[in-house]
Amino acid sequence: MTAKATNPETDQTGMRIDIITVFPEMAQAALDYSIVKRAADRGLITINVINLRDYTFDRHRTTDDTPYGGGGGMVMKIEPIGLALDAIRASASPDSRPPRILLTEPRGKTFNQEMARELAAEDHIVILCGHYEGVDDRVRQLMVTDEVSIGDFILTGGELPALMIADAVTRLQEGALGDAEAPDKDTFSDNLLEYPHYTRPVEYNGSRVPDILLSGHHARIEKWRRWHQLQTTKERRPDLFAKINLSDADRKLMNQPEPQAPEDKKKTPVNTA
Repeated sequence: MTAKATNPETDQTGMRIDIITVFPEMAQAALDYSIVKRAADRGLITINVINLRDYTFDRHRTTDDTPYGGGGGMVMKIEPIGLALDAIRASASPDSRPPRILLTEPRGKTFNQEMARELAAEDHIVILCGHYEGVDDRVRQLMVTDEVSIGDFILTGGELPALMIADAVTRLQEGALGDAEAPDKDTFSDNLLEYPHYTRPVEYNGSRVPDILLSGHHARIEKWRRWHQLQTTKERRPDLFAKINLSDADRKLMNQPEPQAPEDKKKTPVNTA
């Protein structure tokens, strides 16, 4: 199964992501919507969903087996994974760099926006979806380049982490969001959380959109947004805030109350149609 697309202008594809899974329908369904699908349709990214069972040879298409040494659960077998990776390498361009091979696994490095940017700069990544008690450890030792976790909790399988990684990386491809500057405005782009967003109606059950956003005073709006980013990050994610190189203007802004609309712009009637 594939979400592959070719750019009609260049007849070339963009970054390539291969997702190896025992549940290809689950992964493919999520890739057929929104930004990821539009990016694939425009040739900005190529995503291949690979059924690990296609690389088995027994009647039951077995991808797991009982663990040596006893214990509960099942372990993903090394042979199908090795064959799938061999096929991926064989299908790559001869002059291309070897792909980064990611294993979704609870012991891995925690995925974040910095890692997303790093992976987005690659030409080709492979994401192996872990399952059951995990994979034969020789896969980790011999075949993967990165072990990646999405947090300190346990999921049934690696499909959701793989889709999250693919989505985050796709968003960072040039042109994927339409606005070239959009990725730089996202939460975590500079270790800052995003500012609050509002849309119509102006009032809902007595709760009103901040007047400053209705004022048309763009400089003050940008100041208001920056103030909220700084204050929210400091309060909610002090670990991120500690990484920020605050400018003198940022320090001054944080010591001020929340920026407000000019007096003559407060509670200005706004057309909500």
